[in-house]
Amino acid sequence: MSLTREYGRAGPAALRWQSQTVLLALVPVTATWVTLAAADAWQTHSRIGWIDAAISVVFATLVWRLRAATLGGALTGGIFAAALYLRTPGWHTALWPLLALVVLTFGATRCGRRRKETLGIAEDRHGRRASQVAANLGVAALAGLPFASAFGFGSAVRDDRAALAAMLAAMAEAAADTVSSELGQVLGGEPRLLTTFQRVSPGTDGAITVVGTLAGCLAAAVVVAVGQAALMLPHTVALIALGAALAGLFFDSLLGAIPERRGWLNNDAVNALSTLLAALVAGFACR
Repeated sequence: MSLTREYGRAGPAALRWQSQTVLLALVPVTATWVTLAAADAWQTHSRIGWIDAAISVVFATLVWRLRAATLGGALTGGIFAAALYLRTPGWHTALWPLLALVVLTFGATRCGRRRKETLGIAEDRHGRRASQVAANLGVAALAGLPFASAFGFGSAVRDDRAALAAMLAAMAEAAADTVSSELGQVLGGEPRLLTTFQRVSPGTDGAITVVGTLAGCLAAAVVVAVGQAALMLPHTVALIALGAALAGLFFDSLLGAIPERRGWLNNDAVNALSTLLAALVAGFACR
């Protein structure tokens, strides 16, 4: 929910190692699992491997052509899309809530662009970098990997509902964070700092607006609703995912108001930790 401009910077140069850490923690392990799973599918003459490869290429090409991400960011997103589909193949797939996330965040970032440019907080015209994509989508993809869900939530969870709830909560939190920030900057009026409610200028870490907060909550609800329908989850699991996403949204603002403002964390680290919290809360609540 922080109004910090996510796209143009990762934070002070001294904190760029945090962006690199996010990349190294989330991308290689996901890419390795996707490669092994796809290779296994091809060896068994399953069409899933070919479908997954096509989905990954189409997703990466789409976000790159729309300038929603740089080439590196688009390729990173393609890897995560491939992981989500391999984890939930077929029509009942986690790609549907991912698509809802992309549509919501793309529309929110384009809303009021001229005002954002005037304030100096508009999205970089080249889109998100690889580390920013990883910070927002990496936890959702990782939560769905079999070894990660078994280690984090227990392998005996019926129907893998804990892992699915964690995936959905992480995506919903990422959507809520971006929508609340983007719409809050142009529609929310004067923002206030979460910790003190002091009035601050747009773009201040940890600042919130009423309109931005409500928009973020609505975005999370949309992603969860799409995910519930696509993954055929019970209402209880969907409500848990939504609650976890909103907890992650407020945790994001809290991190922005304290450690990020003090120069201890950069925005990539804040986003990754917020989606991680949402995933863990949802996963353990479903156990």
